[in-house]
Order: sequence, then structure tokens, then C-alpha cells
Amino acid sequence: MSSNQDNMAPVSRLYAFLLVFLLCSVALVARAVNLQIVDTEELQEQGAARYLREVVVPTRRGNILDRNGEPLAVSTPVDSVWVNPKELLQYQEDIEPLAGLLGFEAEEVERRLTQRSKKEFVWLRRRLRPDIAEEIKALEIKGVYLQKEYRRFYPAGEVASHLIGFTNIDDLGQEGLELAYNDWLQGKPGLKRIIRDRLGRTIEHVETVRESVPGHDLSLTIDRRLQYLAYRELKRTVLKHGARSGSVVLLDVKTGEVLAMVNQPWYNPNKLTGDTDGLKNRAVTDMFEPGSVMKPFVVASALETGRWTPTTPIDTTPGRINIGRYTISDHHNYGPIDVTRLITKSSNVAATKIALDLDPAHMWDTYDRFGFGDVTGIGFPGESAGRFRDYRRWRRSNQATLSYGYGISVTVLQLAQAFAALADEGRLRRPTLVMGANNPPASVLDPRIASQVAAMLETVTGPEGTGKNARVENYRVSGKTGTSRKASAAGYSSRYIASFAGFTPSSDPRLVGVVIIDDPSNGEYFGGLVAAPLFSTIMTGAMRLLDIPPDNYEGMVVQAAEAGMGGGQ
Repeated sequence: MSSNQDNMAPVSRLYAFLLVFLLCSVALVARAVNLQIVDTEELQEQGAARYLREVVVPTRRGNILDRNGEPLAVSTPVDSVWVNPKELLQYQEDIEPLAGLLGFEAEEVERRLTQRSKKEFVWLRRRLRPDIAEEIKALEIKGVYLQKEYRRFYPAGEVASHLIGFTNIDDLGQEGLELAYNDWLQGKPGLKRIIRDRLGRTIEHVETVRESVPGHDLSLTIDRRLQYLAYRELKRTVLKHGARSGSVVLLDVKTGEVLAMVNQPWYNPNKLTGDTDGLKNRAVTDMFEPGSVMKPFVVASALETGRWTPTTPIDTTPGRINIGRYTISDHHNYGPIDVTRLITKSSNVAATKIALDLDPAHMWDTYDRFGFGDVTGIGFPGESAGRFRDYRRWRRSNQATLSYGYGISVTVLQLAQAFAALADEGRLRRPTLVMGANNPPASVLDPRIASQVAAMLETVTGPEGTGKNARVENYRVSGKTGTSRKASAAGYSSRYIASFAGFTPSSDPRLVGVVIIDDPSNGEYFGGLVAAPLFSTIMTGAMRLLDIPPDNYEGMVVQAAEAGMGGGQ
């Protein structure tokens, strides 16, 4: 009995083993059937997910163009290089040649990769030069990839930099019109699904998730020819006079369109540095006390009362006037003059006497109508409203100094807007930088009075005026010089701002120009000596470029006669 039991034990163990083996086989077959037939779709999705990627499709940012379609900002396709740290660190011998092409130290690249070794995507350098991208591609380094992006390029460079601004590495506007119109220019990137192999190479385009939408182009009112002209001459003047900075604005009188807007110091948007001082569009953001260029507006306010006319006499003897403990002086004792000659000779004493005759509320209202103390609405980031105190807070001395441009702060653009209104028979238009903008005029001054003030301003560039250097050959010019002391913590310093604001041709004004030179330090500082010649040079070129007919027929006759006499000799 014992012997039979011993013989049965091995057989039982064999059957048990065979049963277990059979059950395992059945389980494996069932699992295989389940994987191959039942869960096929789910497994395929899991497999695809390991290599399926959603990739952003970059889109072109809209171009910025001048009024004639000339490019001021464009986007060009470039390559950027990124790496998979896990892959690249396996081939450390390839790090050194890659780093050399990118301008890095090999140790720096290796350290960056080691710190990010758990990531699958790390940028090494964005927006490569095409030749560098080709060299990297030729290396065929595992774990190193190129991706298409767009790089912003500014054909006008420093000439239009303060106006156009620039974008950051992600193509988002940071300054100027690039920032103001970022949503319009930016566009919407697309999205697509692709399959990559284990080496990261794209082997199949699966589907487009979202189509990319290019950004819209932006057409400006700027004329690139005038922009170059104004920039070149402003830079030359700032260097000549050792000035701290300067600005120029040119407006179309009939439309309010900005044809040129330039500043010094400059910066190059194609090669930015860490210096931020040169980034400001000073013509829009910086305030200054304008000085005598404000006198036409106190005269306009006086003419509105009906008590004053262009020929009303004013006695400025002895060339100074006391207001409380303050003394207001002229450069010379002009004696008895009239309102027109106040403008011609730029008399502070005469302007003060007019201002003190005016009701403060009316004088304030006149300045307010011309836009002082308020933004122009041009839509430029960081635009300043200037500083203009409410008349209820004026003292008698405040009212006096406002007549010749102290106690009020303005921008260059505000002055250009106000002088354009004088040139256009009292119609004020808000300046605009974008073509096609709706810009209806608002009447801020009686046309008759505006014409009277414009006629007075023409005497400034005449033989006895302070702005003789602003003349433009064969054209009549109206304008006003300004020379103002700069304020400091201790009061007004011996540093100056020289300015000139005017328009031409006087018979049918087409262009308004305002120029300021901040802190000229080479001896000359009067507006008539520093700013007026710059105005003349820019307007001379502008008349030629825009093909505006001359209107100074008397001057042309004299020149022709002189040329004839010279020929006879």
C-alpha cells in the first residue's frame, strides 16, 4: 500500500504542473486575443501618445509700412535651436562644437543641460543667422533640433526707432507702435499634431488642429523720406551744439497726419543694448516749459476779447515790469510797440501786459481749447498730457509768466497740434499716425482771428524778426522762436531749451514743424540761432520732396533780378 502511494505522488505532481501550465497558456492566449482584438484601439492610442506631439506653427507678424508702402518693420523666417538634454548628454563629445557655433562655452552648455536633464525641451538660442543654422544642421547631432520662427527686422533702423519700437524674443511688442498695436500685428499661431521617431525626427504629419492666422499690416502716415531728412538734420544739430537731446515733429496741416517724428539720442532696434535712456519717444512723452513759442496763444486770447487788435499800442518802456516781487524783462527796451511787434520782437513785457488785462478763466479756456494740459489722443504708449494748472489756482505772477511760456509744460506734439490749428484757420485736428483714421476738425478759434495771428507770425521770419534763420528760400514762413530756462531744484538754471514752431507756405499752409533742442552747450542757445536753422533745413527739403509750389513770388523776382545783374557783369 505504501509502495503504491509512493508511485502515485510523482504522477500527481506532474498533473498539477501540467494543469498550471495549461492555465497559464490559456491566460496568455486570452491576453493576446484581448490585446490584439479587443483593446487594439486603446493600445494604438497609447503607443501614438509616446511619439505624438502637438507643435505650435509660428505665424508672421504684420508689417509696419510708411504712407508710400515702404517697410519700417518686417518679419523674416529664421531657425531657432533647441535640445533634448537626455539625448544630448549621452553624446558629450558633440557639445563642444555645438557650443562653439552658438558662441557659448562648452562647460556652460553642459551645466545648463545637466540642470534641466529631466526636461525634453530646452532652448539654446533663438533666431539664428541662416549660416549658423546651416552649420548646426550639418553636424547632425542627436538631441539637437531646429525650429522655424520669425525674427523682426527694422529697415529704417535708428531713424524710426522711437516711433516704431521693438518686439521681444517671443515677438511681442515692447515699445512704440509695436506695443500699441500688438494685438493687430501679432496674428494667431497655428497648432498641428505630428509623430516623431525615437530620435526626435518628424516622420508623419497627423492633422492640423488650428490654422495659423498672419498678423495684419499697419500703414502709417509717416513719410520715410521726411523721417530720414528730419533725423539726419536733428542729429547734426544736436552734435553741433553739444545738446543733451532734441525732437522734431512734422504734421500735415490739412489732415493732422504725422509725417515725421524723430528724437535724439537714438537707439538701434536691430541691436538692442541695456541702455534705456535712448528708448523714449521724447516728442510724445517728455514735458518742457516752452517759453516764447506760447505768445501767439495769449495774443489770440486777447484778440477774442475785442479790446485788442494787431495794431493796439503797448508801451514796454523801460524794458521791464515788476509783478509783486518778480521782475519780468525783455532783451532790449523796445519802447512803444503794438501787438504785432510783440510777436515780431518776442517781448515778454508786452505779453505780460496783455495777459494781466485778460480774465483768467478766458485765458485758461483759450489755452485749453488748443489742447494744452490734455493728451492729443494719438494713441502712443506713455503719452504725456503736459502740465497746465487750473486758473482758480493762479496768482497774478502765474498769469503773467504763462503769457511767455513759463508755469506750463507741454510736449512737442502738443505744440505741433496747436500751431496746426493756427495755420488752418482755427481748426484743430488730433494728430494721427495711422492711415485712414477718422480725424474731423474742431473749431477752436475764429478764422479771422487765426488769420490775424498767422500774419503776425510771418513777421517773425522777416527782416526784424527773431526767426530770420527759419526762412525757406522761395517760400513764405510763419513761426515763433522760443528760448526757455530749464527748471532745477534750486530754481531756474543757466541751461536752456531752444525751440521753433512754424508752418509753410504761409499763403496756403501745408506743413507744420516743431523743433526743440534741449540744453545746447556750445555757446549758442537762443531759439533763433539753434532751432530756427534746423527748421529751415528740414522744411527746405520737405518742400522739394513733397513738390509743394513756392509762394514767395517777390523773393523769386528779386533773386531773378540779382542773377541777371550778376550775368551782365
